Amino acid sequence: MTNVYLHGRISDRILAGHPWVYNNEVGKIEGDVQPGKIVSVWTAKKKFVGKGYINPQSQILVRILTRDKNEEINEAFFFGRIESAWKYRIKNGYAENCRLVFGEADYLPALIIDKFNDYFVVQTLSAGIDAWKPAIVAALENLFKPQGIYERNDVPVRELEGLPQRKGFLSHPFDTRIVINENGLRFGIDIENGQKTGYFLDQHDNRRRIRHIVRDADVLGAFCYTGSFEIHAASYGAKKVTGIDISETAIDQAKKNAEANGLANICDFKTANAFDVLKQWSREGMFFDVVMLDPPAFTKSRDTIDQAIKGYKEINLRGIKLLRKGGFLVTSSCSNLVSPELFLDIIDDAAKDARRKLRQVTFQTQAPDHPIIHGIESTNYLKFLVAELE
Repeated sequence: MTNVYLHGRISDRILAGHPWVYNNEVGKIEGDVQPGKIVSVWTAKKKFVGKGYINPQSQILVRILTRDKNEEINEAFFFGRIESAWKYRIKNGYAENCRLVFGEADYLPALIIDKFNDYFVVQTLSAGIDAWKPAIVAALENLFKPQGIYERNDVPVRELEGLPQRKGFLSHPFDTRIVINENGLRFGIDIENGQKTGYFLDQHDNRRRIRHIVRDADVLGAFCYTGSFEIHAASYGAKKVTGIDISETAIDQAKKNAEANGLANICDFKTANAFDVLKQWSREGMFFDVVMLDPPAFTKSRDTIDQAIKGYKEINLRGIKLLRKGGFLVTSSCSNLVSPELFLDIIDDAAKDARRKLRQVTFQTQAPDHPIIHGIESTNYLKFLVAELE
C-alpha cells in the first residue's frame, strides 16, 4: 500500500479527527499515486493516522475513511457505513425522506445520498469516492430494494478533482418527477433537473418553526424555489402568501405544489429578482407581517466572503424594511464559510441600518439528518433565524 507521511509541523487538526489532508501537510509519499487509490497516512514519526483515498489533482490530497489500521476498504466497508448512516436516521425519526449520507459527517467524505421515498439521488464529489460508486449502488440495492437510483454529479466541484460533470440513471430508468410528503404536505420534485438533488431536505424541521407566527399573517417568501416554506405557511393558517423566485421553472412547480395541497387560493407565486422587487415594494410602501428569506449560498470561496456579506446584509435590510412593527423575519444562510456568529452580526447590522430593534425568537441549524461533527466546519453550514422586529 502507498504510504503518505505528514510533515513534522502538522497541526492537531488531522490527529483530532479531521478527514482532510492537504497537499502542503505532506512531507513525503512512498509508493504509487493514482487518483482514487487507497493509501495509509502516517505522522512524520511513523505513527499510524488512518486510511483513505488519494488524489494528486486535488488540493485535498487525501480524504481519510478509517482510523482503524486493520479495517479493509472494500464493498463490505461501504455497505457497513451506509447501513450505519441509515440506523442513525431511523433513531432520529426519519423513514420516508432524508439525507441518508452527509459526507464527512457520516465518515464517507465527498459522498452525498438523498432518500426520497424509495428513490435515491447520489453525488460522488471526489475521485476517491467516485471509484467506489458500484459498491455504493450495490449497498443501496441490498439495503433498500429501491425503485430507482439517480446520479446528480453535474456539479463544478468535480472538475477540481479531475472528474467530468455527469448525471443519469444508476439503476433501470424511471420517471424522475416524483412526489414526496413533508410535514403532512405534498411536494412534487424533479430529481433530474431540480436544484442540487431536487429538493432541500435540510430545512425540514425549520419549516415547522413558522407554524405560530404565520397564522392570520400576510407573508412574503423570497428565493422561494418550489414553495416549500410558503406552502407550509399557507397550511399553518396564513391569510395570504406571496412567493418570488428568479426561476420560472421553480415558480411553475411552486404553483403546482400549492394546487396539490389545496392552497392555490392563498398562495401567489411570481417570477422575479428578489433584490429588485423587495427594493421596489419598499419604495411603494408595501408591508408584510412575516418576511421569509432563503437565498442560495452567496459564496463558495473564502475569496468572495466580503461580497457574500454585502449580499446577505442587502437582502435582509430590504426584507426588514418591508416588515410591519411587530412582524417576523425568517432568514437563512446555507454557506458554511459564513459562521453563525458572522451571520447574526450581519442581521444585527441590517436591523440597525433600518433603525429597527431585533428580538431573536429562535436560531437553529440544519435538520438532524445532516449531522454536525465539531471540528469539521463544512458539516455546520445552515443558519436559520426567526426574529421579531419592533
